[in-house]
Amino acid sequence: QVQLVESGGGLVQAGGSLRLSCAASRSIFTINIMGWYRQAPGKQRELVATIRAIGSTNYASSAKGRFTISRDNATNTVYLQMNSLKPEDTAVYYCYANYHGPDYWGQGTQVTVSS
Repeated sequence: QVQLVESGGGLVQAGGSLRLSCAASRSIFTINIMGWYRQAPGKQRELVATIRAIGSTNYASSAKGRFTISRDNATNTVYLQMNSLKPEDTAVYYCYANYHGPDYWGQGTQVTVSS
């Protein structure tokens, strides 16, 4: 079993920045893939960004150029740096991890962007 604990959400004005953190209870050196999803009220959960074991990254079109996913193997933490935030980025952001087996999810952290 792997626990994922997110932090860093909050309220920010449009154009501002936030950095989300996801601390894993297991070494992320052996991950298959890890990343961030989000779910806005009344909408389906959607991919934001992922990072693979070899370091390759993937971004939703809405996140490209504004968000950056990174990881720190020493602290088992994955980050999502979000810049130029827009009101449409408002959602609960979930950390996700797969270690070549079952999927794991964090409890989510709320990001609210005011206009």
